[in-house]
Amino acid sequence: MTQEPFGARLRHAMDTRGQLCVGIDPHASLLSSWGLGDDVAGLERFTRTVVEALADRVAVLKPQSAFFERFGSRGVAVLEKAVEEARAAGALVLMDAKRGDIGSTMGAYAATYLDKDSPLYSDAVTVSPYLGFGSLRPALDAAAVSGSGVFVLALTSNPEGAEVQRATAADGRSLAQVMLDHMAAENRGVTPLGSVGAVVGATLGDARADLAINGPLLAPGIGAQGATPADLPGVFGDAVGNVVPSVSRGVLRHGPDVSGLREAAERFVDEVRAAVSDG
Repeated sequence: MTQEPFGARLRHAMDTRGQLCVGIDPHASLLSSWGLGDDVAGLERFTRTVVEALADRVAVLKPQSAFFERFGSRGVAVLEKAVEEARAAGALVLMDAKRGDIGSTMGAYAATYLDKDSPLYSDAVTVSPYLGFGSLRPALDAAAVSGSGVFVLALTSNPEGAEVQRATAADGRSLAQVMLDHMAAENRGVTPLGSVGAVVGATLGDARADLAINGPLLAPGIGAQGATPADLPGVFGDAVGNVVPSVSRGVLRHGPDVSGLREAAERFVDEVRAAVSDG
C-alpha cells in the first residue's frame, strides 16, 4: 500500500507532537560528555539512548550521516538500525546527508535514502542544489514514488553560505530565491503541505527571501548556534507555521539520562509553540 506523502505525514506529526526536529549528532565531544568512548560501542549506546528517549514523542529525528560514516561499515550499521527503530516508534526520520551530484550518481544517492527496499530508507533526506536545481530530479522523482520528502539547502545557518546563496542570478534574484521558487513550483497545489522542503537557518535574523513555498522549512541553528525559538517569527514571518526548528546539542547535552533528554525536548516544543502562537 502506498504511504501518505511526506508533507501530509509531517503536517500531522507537527500538529500532534509539536514543531521540533532533534538531531542525532554523535560528536566525539558529546560521546565523551556522556562518559562514552569515541568508538562504535559508544556510538551505538549514544544512538540507542536518543532513539529510546525521543522517537515516540518528537515529530522528527535527524541523524547526521557523517558522524556514523566516520566509523566505517560498523557505524553505518548502527545508523541503519537507528533509522528502523526510530520509524517503528513513530518518529519521521530525516537523513542529514546533504547529497548533491548529477545523473546516475544522484540517482544512486536517491536509491540509498528514498527507495523503500534500502536499509537506509528514510522519510526524507537533505540535498544540495548548487549543481543546479535540475540535478536533483532523480531525488525528487524517487521521493514522489515512495512518498518521501526532500529538504533542499537554500539559506543555511553557516556564514560562508552567503557567498553562494546571496549571489545574484541574471534576473536579479538571489540564487537562494531561485532555488526557493523551484521548490514552490514543485509543491504548487499540494495540500496540506508539499513534500519538498527548504533548509533556512534560524540564525539569519531576516531571511530576505520569499519563503512561501507551500512546503516545510527546516530551521537549523536553534540552541548551540545561538538562535532561540523566539527568533522564528522574525526570520520566517507568515511561513512560521510550516517551520521545523532543528535542535541537536541543545537537547543532546542533557543525556545520557533519558528523562533529561525528554524534558529538554519538551521545553523546546513548548517554547516553539509559544513563539509561533505569538508570531
